[in-house]
Amino acid sequence: MVLGVKAVRRFAVRAGLPESLAELGTLANNLRWTWHPPTQDLFAAVDPRAWEELGGDPLRMLEQAPAERLRQLAADEEFMMRVRAVSDDLRRYMTSDRWYQRRQEELAHRAAGDPSAPRLPRSIAYFSMEFGVTEALPNYSGGLGILAGDHMKAASDMGVPLIGVGLLYRSGYFRQSLSAEGWQVEHYPVIDPRGLPLEPLTEPSGVPLLVHVSMPGGRVLRARIWKANVGRVPLLLLDSDVEENDADLRGVTDRLYGGDQDHRIRQEILAGIGGVRAVRTYCELTGHPQPEVFHTNEGHAGFLGLERVRELMAAEGLDFDQALSAVRAGTVFTTHTPVPAGIDRFPVDLVRHYFGGGNLLPGLDVQRVLALGAEENAGMFNMAHMGLRLAQRANGVSKLHGEVSRSMFGGLWPGFDTHEVPIRSVTNGVHGPTWAAREISKLLGESEVDSEVGLTGFQPVTDALLWELRCGLRERLVHEVRRRVREAWLQRGASSLELSWTESVFDPNVLTVGFARRVPTYKRLTLMLRDPERLKALLLDPERPVQLVVAGKSHPADDGGKALIQQIVRFADDPEVRHRIVFLPDYDMSMARYLYWGCDVWLNNPMRPLEACGTSGMKAALNGGLNLSIRDGWWDELYDGRNGWAIPTADGVSDPVRRDDLEAAALYDLLGSQVVPTYYDRGTDGVPTKWMELVRHTLASLGPKVQATRMVREYVESFYAPAATSAARANADGFKHAKDLAEYRGRIDASWHQVRVTDSELTLPDGKAPVIGERVQVRSSVELAGLQPTDVEVQAVVGRVGDTDDLLDVVTVAMKPDSDGTYVAELPLPHAGALGYTVRVLPKHDLLASTAELGRVILAN
Repeated sequence: MVLGVKAVRRFAVRAGLPESLAELGTLANNLRWTWHPPTQDLFAAVDPRAWEELGGDPLRMLEQAPAERLRQLAADEEFMMRVRAVSDDLRRYMTSDRWYQRRQEELAHRAAGDPSAPRLPRSIAYFSMEFGVTEALPNYSGGLGILAGDHMKAASDMGVPLIGVGLLYRSGYFRQSLSAEGWQVEHYPVIDPRGLPLEPLTEPSGVPLLVHVSMPGGRVLRARIWKANVGRVPLLLLDSDVEENDADLRGVTDRLYGGDQDHRIRQEILAGIGGVRAVRTYCELTGHPQPEVFHTNEGHAGFLGLERVRELMAAEGLDFDQALSAVRAGTVFTTHTPVPAGIDRFPVDLVRHYFGGGNLLPGLDVQRVLALGAEENAGMFNMAHMGLRLAQRANGVSKLHGEVSRSMFGGLWPGFDTHEVPIRSVTNGVHGPTWAAREISKLLGESEVDSEVGLTGFQPVTDALLWELRCGLRERLVHEVRRRVREAWLQRGASSLELSWTESVFDPNVLTVGFARRVPTYKRLTLMLRDPERLKALLLDPERPVQLVVAGKSHPADDGGKALIQQIVRFADDPEVRHRIVFLPDYDMSMARYLYWGCDVWLNNPMRPLEACGTSGMKAALNGGLNLSIRDGWWDELYDGRNGWAIPTADGVSDPVRRDDLEAAALYDLLGSQVVPTYYDRGTDGVPTKWMELVRHTLASLGPKVQATRMVREYVESFYAPAATSAARANADGFKHAKDLAEYRGRIDASWHQVRVTDSELTLPDGKAPVIGERVQVRSSVELAGLQPTDVEVQAVVGRVGDTDDLLDVVTVAMKPDSDGTYVAELPLPHAGALGYTVRVLPKHDLLASTAELGRVILAN
C-alpha cells in the first residue's frame, strides 16, 4: 500500500467472461437472482468461498474470479447445462403471461366495448426516493426503500408493467459503526455505478443519455440515467455526478437524506421533474408504453405532477386547470407519514426561487404552484399537501394509518367528517421469496408467487420437524451475532486478545428476541431499559433466560436518536449481561435476514398510533417468528390473539414519561408471565407444544396476508385500474372530459359561496312516537346560485345526536328534486334514542372519484 497517495479518479473494470459464459453476466445483471435460489446456487458453484466472503454478490465475484477458473467452468459440461437451464428459466419468467396479463384478458372480455368499464394500464410509473432491492445496490435507508423494493419485486412476479424511478446516490445511505463510547459514527463509502448491477441508458451511438433540469441563474442540472433490471421491472435511477455539471450540482445526488433544505429541494426537483423526463426518454428509446398511471410513493417526488401539467400545456394547448384535471385522474399518492413532523416542507421563498423564473417549468404560474403546497403556515410549502392535491386517489399504508391520515390531513377537506376524507388504505406487504428462509419455503411449499399466495402442504409438517427447523435458524443467527459482535468491538478499538468472550455470546437454546429498525424517538428503542434491573432478571434467569439482539440506525442529524443507541450499547457492554444482549451496528438487508430467520420473538413498541405500518414484524412472521408488539400499524389489524402478543397501551395517559413506564411494565409482564413460560414449557420430546401451535397458526394465517403480492394486487384493483380508467376518460376526444371537469370546477368555485339550504323539515308520523326502522320524509329547499341540479348532490343526513348537536353514526341518503323544485328523500330511522338530521349540498360530476374530492360542502343552518 502507498501511504498518502489518493486516486484522482475512480473507475471499475467489468469481468471479461468467456463468450460461452456470457449468460452468467446476463443473470448477474438481472436482480431476480436476489430472490431466486437456483440462480444463487449457480453463482455459488463458481467459487463457494468467494460467494460467501462477498456476501452473495455475483458481479463482484465474477470480477474477481481467476481467468483459469472461468475457463474450467466453460469446459464443464454439467455446469454449462445448469447455466443454460437457469437462463432459459429467466427468459420464460421475463416473457410469459402472469397474473396481470390474465387479469387484463379477463377485464377486456367483460368490458365488451364498454368504454367506462375498468381497465388495467399498459404501464405504471412508480416514484420513490429510495429503493431497497438488494444490499448489492445500496440505495436505501430503511422501511420506505425496502417497501419500494418489495413492491417492485412483487410487481415483477405478477407481471405488473411497472417502471421504477428514483435517484442514484454516490454514497448511498451511511454505513454505521460505534465509537469506543458507544456513539454512532457515520461513514460514506464512494460507490461507482459501473461496479453495480446497472447499465447506462445511451443513444444508439453509445453516448450516455442525459436529463436536463433548469436551475436558477440560467444554470442547468444534468443527470445520467442508469437502469437496474428488477426481474421484469426496469428501475431508472438519476445520477447528477456528470462532468458537465457545476461542482455543486454534481453533488445533488451525493447522499440519501443528506444536506440542507436547498440541497433537498434540488434532489426532489430532480426526482420528480427529472424523473418524468427520464421515463419519457426510456419509453421513447425502448418502445415501452408510456405510463398511464403515476404512483408517488411519499411526497418526495411530488413535483412530477407539475412536470406532467407542463407537458400537457405545451403539447396539447390545455390551460393549467384543464391539465391539472387530466393529471389528477391518473395519479396515485401514498403517504407513509403518521406525524406532521415527518412531512417534507420548504420555505415558500425557496420554492419561489426555483419555480419563479419561468425556466424550470415554462408556462406555469408560480402562484399556482405555491397554492398546491399551501398549508396553515403561509410561509411554508407542504409536499404532502401538494401530493394530495395532485392525485385523485390517495392511501395510507395500514388500516389504522388510513384513519390517522384522514385525521391529519382532514383540514384539506373542511366541513367533512373524518371518515369521509378521501384517503383510503392499502396495508403494506413484504416480498416472501426475499425474506423467507429457504428452509421455510421448502418445508411449507409456497404456491406460485403470481397467484393467490397461500401455504400448501403445511398441515403434514410435524411440530418436531418445524421446531428442528426453527432451532437451526436460531443457531445460524447465534453464529452471525458472535461474528458481528467481535467485528464491532475490533472497530471500537478492542484487541483480539481480549475478545475471547465473544465466542460464547448468545446460546442457540435460549429464547431469542429481536428489535431492529430506524431510531426515531417514537419507536422507543430504549423502552426495554425502563427498568434495567427487571430486564436483567429476564436476561439472566437461571432456568428460563432471554437473549435480546438490537440493531438500528439513527439519522446523522438526530443526536437524540444517537443518544438512545448509546444507552443500549452501554447497557449491552456490561460484562454481566453482554452474553445475553447485543447491539449490532450497520443494520442493513444482509443482517436483517439473519434476524428475521432466527429470532423467536419480534419486538415492536412504538408510541401508538405513530407507526404507519412497520413491516419488519411481517418478515419475522413469514419465518415462524411470533410478534410481541404494540397494536400499531399492521399489527393492529392482523393480531388475532393466537399469532403473538399485543402489548397493552396506556391510552388516555398524556404524560409521556408515565405512559412509557406503564407500557414498559406491561412489556415485562408479558415476557415474564406468557412469552417465556410458553417457550420453555416442553413436552417429553423436547418440543414446546403450545409455542408451536402459535408458530403454526402464524405461518398459516399471516403468511398470505403479509405478502407484497397481496398488496400489489390491491393497488392494481383499487387504485391503478380506476386511475387508468379515469385518465383514459379524461384524455379522450382531445381531452374533452378534462376540459369539462375544469370548466365545472370553475363554475363551482364562482358560485359555491352563494349556494344555500334555505329551509328543511323532517316529517314524523302523526300522533305516535316513531320507532326504529320506520320511514320518514326529509324535504328541503336549496338555492343553487345559477348551478344546475345535475351539478350537485343534495343529501339528507340522519344520526345520533348528543348535547353538542354533533351527529354520530350517520346514515346519508341522496335527495331528489320534486315537481315543486324542492328536494325530497325517504329513509328508515337508523337508531333508537335521540336522533338529529341535517341537509347538505355537495359537488357532483362523473369524473370526480368522490363527492368529497373538491372539499366543498354546504350545510343547512
